Amino acid sequence: MIKTYISLFKNKEIRNRILFTLAMLLIYRLGCGIPAPRIDAVKLMAAASNNSIINMMNLLGGGSLQSFSVFALGVGPYITASIIIQLLSMDIIPYLSDLAKSGQQGRLQLDKVTRYLAVVMGFVQAFTMIYAYDVSYGIVINGGVANYLYISTILTAGTMFLCWLGDRISMHGIGNGTSMIIFAGIVAGLPYQFRTVFKDLTANSVAGGTVIFILYLLAYLLLVIGVIFMSQATRRIPIQYSNSSVSRGRNDMTFLPLKINSASVMPVIFAQAIMTGPKTIMSFFPANAFSKAFSAIFDTSKWWGLLIYAVLIILFTFFYTDLEVDPEKISENLSKNGSYIPGVRPGNDTVNYVKTILNRITCIGAVALMFIALLPYLLVMFTPLPDSVSLGGTGIIIVVGVALETMKDLVGKLTQRNYKGFAGK
Repeated sequence: MIKTYISLFKNKEIRNRILFTLAMLLIYRLGCGIPAPRIDAVKLMAAASNNSIINMMNLLGGGSLQSFSVFALGVGPYITASIIIQLLSMDIIPYLSDLAKSGQQGRLQLDKVTRYLAVVMGFVQAFTMIYAYDVSYGIVINGGVANYLYISTILTAGTMFLCWLGDRISMHGIGNGTSMIIFAGIVAGLPYQFRTVFKDLTANSVAGGTVIFILYLLAYLLLVIGVIFMSQATRRIPIQYSNSSVSRGRNDMTFLPLKINSASVMPVIFAQAIMTGPKTIMSFFPANAFSKAFSAIFDTSKWWGLLIYAVLIILFTFFYTDLEVDPEKISENLSKNGSYIPGVRPGNDTVNYVKTILNRITCIGAVALMFIALLPYLLVMFTPLPDSVSLGGTGIIIVVGVALETMKDLVGKLTQRNYKGFAGK
């Protein structure tokens, strides 16, 4: 592994890509320190300490929502727009479906539609968020519709600038630019998180708190290893090639890998959106018995709220896996390549077999994803540890996933540069 890192920096092109990515991320972090105008950040930070909605939205904003910088929305609106367009392209809107099937030109046009939708969603999200927080916490200085529109325009421009930065990273840097921005925001908050945990644990006893803090770091490391295992684990289905001209190894045997978590972190993001949506909507109305009772149903600090959250994660894991992995297309591709699953007839039998295997391994992935997402809430609910001692959650899944994909991309680029051909020249 050390040799791989050394080889990466020895390669001039890859080294330049890494430095370019770091430069873009530095611009992003500098922008996170520029406060949005006419916002009382002190009141917002005080509110954020006791508001789960702000904390959840703060994740995709890379920590910039809590201080309400010009990048407060992060790339959240673009991610939401991408999900919506992706779902609508699944034979729901014919025009979008045709673009998705039209090759590179169609994908470019689809990306334009996604960005236009991201602008609209960013502005709407910014306006509703500012209005709701101003009504609840009075964060806007000299609040009014004109100020709401002014601040919303700046926040939307900040989101689209981040999308542009992400494009530059994707083109001239390493990894997926949007993912790298989210990754940088989460990682930038880790030192503050660890410092806060250490301070709270050692408040009463330095020696005892230090021991607990070391155990906390070990648990964090074990959880990271568990997430890596969950992200990399696959179920390999043996594939037999009937045509000797396409031999893939000994006895013409190869394998079809199916990941136990094909949905990645998307089910958690969907579930969080549903859990925070009703609270956000209720914040627009005067507080009354109905709004309080309705919001309490989705309160993740209560066992029933956690139960709803857990069920949503499991349901969305199966839903998104069904979108990502198409057993019928797998069966069709196997037939086109002159291959089959030993002991399983081509056609419907292959489709049903792949569906059965996929459902079984998705159960494992859904439970693992649910456990990691619920762990921060369970620690607060069932242990005497301070609220700052957060372990697990969406952030760790995103960070590990992006790190693995980026490393895979770098190793792939390094392999291409070192490839010398059959003649060894």
